[in-house]
Amino acid sequence: MTTLSEIQYVDWQYKLNEIGSVAEGIEDINQCIAVILSTQKGSVPHRPTFGSDILKYVDTPVNVAKPNITREVIDAINLWETRVNIDSVNIEINQTQLKIKIQWSLKEDTSTSSMAEVSL
Repeated sequence: MTTLSEIQYVDWQYKLNEIGSVAEGIEDINQCIAVILSTQKGSVPHRPTFGSDILKYVDTPVNVAKPNITREVIDAINLWETRVNIDSVNIEINQTQLKIKIQWSLKEDTSTSSMAEVSL
């Protein structure tokens, strides 16, 4: 269990599915990106524009889905995760899963980068 005195960063949040642990730094940003992309727009009552409309394109042909999903990813992250610049987005679609890989770098320190991976 993480105590308040152990938290090193200003931006932090509780880790999803890990009771008592916190996500800080790069891990916090990756978790924020995952939450943004896995939340359907309109599903948060007091923030109706929060999230993305990725799931609108699940049943469309791959050549239509990939560019639209990429656009949704970029738009949602640019709007809701203002700490990062998106370097690349890679979409993998198979019969049972949609996997999105986002390569990003910090706006304030471009030498710090990471990859967030979201599976839907």
